[in-house]
Amino acid sequence: MTHTAITNFQTWKITLSYDGTDYRGWQVQPGQPTIQGELQKALGRITGESPLPQGSGRTDAGVHALAQVASFELAAPIPAENLLRALNRTLPSAIRALEAKTMPPGFNARHSATAKTYEYRVWIERRESVDICPPFFARYVYVSPWKLDQEALQRAATAFLGEHDFASFAASEPDLSTRQQKSDMDDEAKEDSPRSTVRAVFSSSWHQQRTDAGPLLIYRIRGNGFLHHMVRNLVGTMIEAGRGALDASDIPSILAARVRSAAGPTAPARGLFLHSVEYNEMT
Repeated sequence: MTHTAITNFQTWKITLSYDGTDYRGWQVQPGQPTIQGELQKALGRITGESPLPQGSGRTDAGVHALAQVASFELAAPIPAENLLRALNRTLPSAIRALEAKTMPPGFNARHSATAKTYEYRVWIERRESVDICPPFFARYVYVSPWKLDQEALQRAATAFLGEHDFASFAASEPDLSTRQQKSDMDDEAKEDSPRSTVRAVFSSSWHQQRTDAGPLLIYRIRGNGFLHHMVRNLVGTMIEAGRGALDASDIPSILAARVRSAAGPTAPARGLFLHSVEYNEMT
C-alpha cells in the first residue's frame, strides 16, 4: 500500500519596514535587488522552503515602507517569535521584519486588504536660511525649491476626497525633477493594472512637522486602493497648486478629463512611503 504524506501548511503574515533606495522595488526581477526577492531568499535560508511572498502592493524602485504586509505559506512548524528573530538576523539591514503571525487559511496580503495609507514627505528648502535639507534626510524627501502655499495644498488635497475616476493620475509623465532639469527615473507604488480606474479616497491632507533640522511637509492619503503612480501624480499636481502654477479649483476638471496630460508632473519616488495596510478584525 502506498502512503501519501500530508503536509500541513501554515499561512503567515509578515509586516516589514524598508528603505527602498537601493532596491528595484518590491517585485522580483532577474538580476536586480528587490524586497520580495530578499524576503524569499531569507525564508529559504531559515526554513529550507522558498515561497514567493505576496505583498499588499508592489512598491516600485526607490519607494519606502513603514509597514508593508506580505503573506506566504510554510510547512515548517516554526514559532512566530523564532521566525521574526531569524528574519532580522538574515535580511539586509535596510529591511526589517516588525511582526510575524500565523493567519487563517485564505488570507492574502493584497486581496484581504481593506484600506491602505501612503505618506509623501516634502522638504521646503530656503537656501538663504538654515533650512537646507540635511544629507541624511535627502534619501527620504522631495526637496522643493519653491515656497508652497499650505492653504492651497490643503484645498487641493480635499478635492480628491470621495470616489473618483483617477485615470488622469495613473500614467507616467516627466516628473518634478525633470522640470528642474534633473534626471530621476524612479517609479512609485506599482499596483496591478486594473480594469477600472475608479478609487475611493477616505482621507487626504497635508500637515507640517517641524524637525530639529527644519520644516517638513507631509501629505497623507488613505483609500481603498491606488493606481500605478497615483500618489506621486497627486502630489506633483498639488505642488503645482502650492506654488501657484494651477488653482485647486481646477482639480475637478482634471479628474473629469481622464487623461494623464491634464494633471501635473510625477513627484520623485524617494519621498513616498507605504504607511500602513488595514485588514478586517479577523486578521
